[in-house]
Amino acid sequence: MSPTVLRAAGAAVVAAAVLTPVTSSAATTGERAMSATIRYTEYGIPHITARDYAGLGYGTGYAAAKDDLCLLAQGVVTLSGERSKYFGADGSPDRALSSASTNMASDVFFTAINDSKVVERLAAAPAPYGPNAEVRDLSRGWAAGYNRYLREGKVTDPACKGAAWLRPITELDVYRRGYALAMLGGSGMVTDQITEAVPPGAVTAKAPSTAKAAEGARKLLANADMGSNAIAVGGDATANGRGLLLGNPHYPWHNGRRFWQMQQTIPGKLNVSGAALLGSPSVNIGHTSTFAWSHTVATGVPFSLTELRLVPGNPTSYFVDGTIEKMTQRRVTVQVRQPDGSVKPVTKTQWRSRYGPIVTSVSSIGLPWTTWNAYALTDPNATNLRLANTSLALGKARTTDDAVRALKQTQGLPWVNTIAADSRGRALFAQIQVLPNVTNAFADRCNSLLGHITFRQAGLAILDGTRSSCAPGKAPGTVQPGILDPDRYPVLTRGDYVTNSNDSYWLSNPEKPLTGYDRIIGDEKAARSLRTRSGIVSVQDQLAESKFTRTDMQDLVFANRNHAGELAADGTVKMCREMGLGEPCDVLAKWDRTANVDSRGALLFDRYWRKALSAWDLWKTPFDASDAVNTPRDFNTGSWAARKALLDAVDELKKSNIPLDSPLGDHQYVTRNGERIPIGGGTENLGILNKVEGTWTPGKGYTEITTGSSYIQVVSFGGDACPDTRTLLTYSQSTDPTSPHYADQTRLFSKKQWVTERFCSGEINKAPGLKVVTLTGK
Repeated sequence: MSPTVLRAAGAAVVAAAVLTPVTSSAATTGERAMSATIRYTEYGIPHITARDYAGLGYGTGYAAAKDDLCLLAQGVVTLSGERSKYFGADGSPDRALSSASTNMASDVFFTAINDSKVVERLAAAPAPYGPNAEVRDLSRGWAAGYNRYLREGKVTDPACKGAAWLRPITELDVYRRGYALAMLGGSGMVTDQITEAVPPGAVTAKAPSTAKAAEGARKLLANADMGSNAIAVGGDATANGRGLLLGNPHYPWHNGRRFWQMQQTIPGKLNVSGAALLGSPSVNIGHTSTFAWSHTVATGVPFSLTELRLVPGNPTSYFVDGTIEKMTQRRVTVQVRQPDGSVKPVTKTQWRSRYGPIVTSVSSIGLPWTTWNAYALTDPNATNLRLANTSLALGKARTTDDAVRALKQTQGLPWVNTIAADSRGRALFAQIQVLPNVTNAFADRCNSLLGHITFRQAGLAILDGTRSSCAPGKAPGTVQPGILDPDRYPVLTRGDYVTNSNDSYWLSNPEKPLTGYDRIIGDEKAARSLRTRSGIVSVQDQLAESKFTRTDMQDLVFANRNHAGELAADGTVKMCREMGLGEPCDVLAKWDRTANVDSRGALLFDRYWRKALSAWDLWKTPFDASDAVNTPRDFNTGSWAARKALLDAVDELKKSNIPLDSPLGDHQYVTRNGERIPIGGGTENLGILNKVEGTWTPGKGYTEITTGSSYIQVVSFGGDACPDTRTLLTYSQSTDPTSPHYADQTRLFSKKQWVTERFCSGEINKAPGLKVVTLTGK
């Protein structure tokens, strides 16, 4: 973090806003004033009502702990920098909150954050820079509700029952989780590279070549385990003339980045239903009575790098404006469990410059620390504790106009777009997020030689550290130094539709391409992914037939159209017959071009396409920016790489004793408490909207889903106070295998069935088997 930002944070601290431990008498007194009512409807979905925000947080924290206590508690251990203490230094880390490869790397990263007290300073700062009063009350109540459930001693999940690491939490723990989530696209993406950076020895690596940097830049965001689809349809394209929204985020199924479904109500103040990332005190994706929104992972690069020119003979000092500055050492001590069960301290050193921590690579871009250069990472989300402010503001929105105002005023979204619709019939795409203040003009002036290449290829700035004027500065209209002006981001409101599947803003609606924005935000006139193309084609096909209804949107996302198959299967069959392969050709010829659980041939095409898609000569017709939705196309039957890929796929399945025409669901499934549940959908590069990424086990198939469709919502407005909504939480509400809601919605997902949401109080009270829990502070 830069000195400028640290000073800004320090200046904003309010002495009276000191975070009080939950065990103090003040906190106990506060909890006594909290109360909430939780009404549980089908599939264990809680509808939480309270008279104020502290009570709402109280009920939310309690209900979340009831469903996912062990996963939440694991996160507390991670954020406290104590994984090595309980699970050993080399154990598997919690990948929900950073990219660390070991517990030691995770602990060094988070302990350094905790030692710096940055979260405490941000939490104590007044809004809009820090949490607003409502978010403070929500967070305080959430911690109290979590602790209430823990005190009741109802732990049934064997993953943490009786565990030494299960402990009460404080409001600070809630803030720490939100802070870590904000940094996932920046510092959290290079955890190892921050914790393992050391000054060069006698033999040092060479500086990165421009060619390798360009190649690495193209892969910058390619390996993320998160994505999403969202489609907002306006009144011009719906049967009832009102807005319609599909939200379909693709998130991990097994770690602490799972969604958890709920409704939060304070009569007369707030009524929002949807889902939150575990540990979040407010709904992150959802709807009100007149407005619905979702998020998709954006293409904006949420960090920048700075190239340091080092002092000859002193690789821990660097030049700024002709003077020498020393890097700072941050010695970080973590407690580590030994093989004999004892715990001993281990100390590591982190190196920092005025621009941020030293890193040795980003994604596949090597950035070695040599005797000549080093590279520092500047992450504006390392001073962003405003995500909850933004989520709560969206949860109060009535229209898409309200949403744009909320995004611009709170400036808290770290790495996502917003796609929304309202009852007036407006559809919105907005990429208003927290990015470094690196405009194209600034990049031209301040990028290093390497930075000019990475910025052009991927929007990643590598700035000249020898000039202090090349540190991103304060922009007009921003609540935080160093971030881009919210008025510079693309915003599109339409009466027909907008869509996003993790490509840039450019073709949010092909009838109105968005151009002229800063490269750090995203690319323009570049090839779109097959999933993006599939989403646009699916919308266009529906509108060519009739205007959208809610059921049309449900059918669209679960159609499991394999767009790669639609474009290449016929050509592949022709190629296959030219090769004289026989059975594989017949299987692919009969395949229905979907990824449904009963689709025969889908698995063969999946295994083949994964191997073929990197072929340079896969298509005869190249990408054309004037026809981006339909290019590249025309499968090249003469591609030797594609031919080899088909042979290898056939050989792979035969060696695994998997029939070439096996139904997909026989070999793409999850197992829950001994029950095998077939799963439809498919991988990113097949162009399937219903994305699922599986773990391939030779001889069996995809035996577990690691990431993909998670919380799905289709929200339709009919003009009254009760939206017509269908939802599905694909991996179900609880991670406790003893819970009745451990796999109930997963079975629905397997069968393409939905949950009819109950939003209005009368609907909730009519739920079969309604269970009501009343909480009063103790």
